[in-house]
Amino acid sequence: SVLCSAILSSYLLGERLNLLGKLGCMLSLVGSTVMVIHAPEDEEVTTLDEMSSKLKEPGFLTYAAILLALCFLLIFYLAPRYGQSNILIYLTICSVIGAFSVSSVKGLGIAIKGFFAGRPVLQHPLTWILVITLVASITTQINYLNKSLDIFNTSLVFPIYYVLFTTIVITTSIILFKEWVTMTVVDIIGTVCGFLTIILGVVLLHAFKDLDVSLGNLPQVLQSGQQAPVTQDDKNILIEVDNSSIAPEDKPKVFMIYT
Repeated sequence: SVLCSAILSSYLLGERLNLLGKLGCMLSLVGSTVMVIHAPEDEEVTTLDEMSSKLKEPGFLTYAAILLALCFLLIFYLAPRYGQSNILIYLTICSVIGAFSVSSVKGLGIAIKGFFAGRPVLQHPLTWILVITLVASITTQINYLNKSLDIFNTSLVFPIYYVLFTTIVITTSIILFKEWVTMTVVDIIGTVCGFLTIILGVVLLHAFKDLDVSLGNLPQVLQSGQQAPVTQDDKNILIEVDNSSIAPEDKPKVFMIYT
């Protein structure tokens, strides 16, 4: 998703993809490949009864209760007080709720397979519980993600959200499906290193997207030791208007801020 969105926005929306962005795409691809090579095999869960037994295990119930308590604390106490100033509040809500949306999608995928196989999945109460959970979690995620995008810089929102969301999802997979129990030390280290490589790629792709860095001007940037020119394309644009006919030492400067 990171690689495809960057490439499509570059070709279809006309957004520039600088040298650091291209390097970030490459790192994301390399990190994903490393994670796939070392990832654990998906535990086979084929029926809703098996999924129900997984959800009822004490470890997952405790984990889900902690996530719900954290979510309620963020929504009803921290968000009204610090949500407008702290970027982590809204994004943590989205990430915590993401654990329930991913688990619901997994269960509904099993239900859809069972439906086409002729099983009475519509009579199973877990199907409707998963549907309600999925709708509620996705609605909450979209709501708080939009609030975060309205307040904070997009180049900061997406990398932080990606890291938090993926970390929560991996933790949920470990607790719910116990996919990492049979992994060797080499596979665990490889998976973690692949994930960290993806994080680095995402940071390079989004955090430095406004810098005018390319292979053509890279030698000049390195020789001058100055920061590369920045293209302002965010919500707040600062334009300096001056009068060139006035002497530089007496030149008044007028700043206009458009929001």
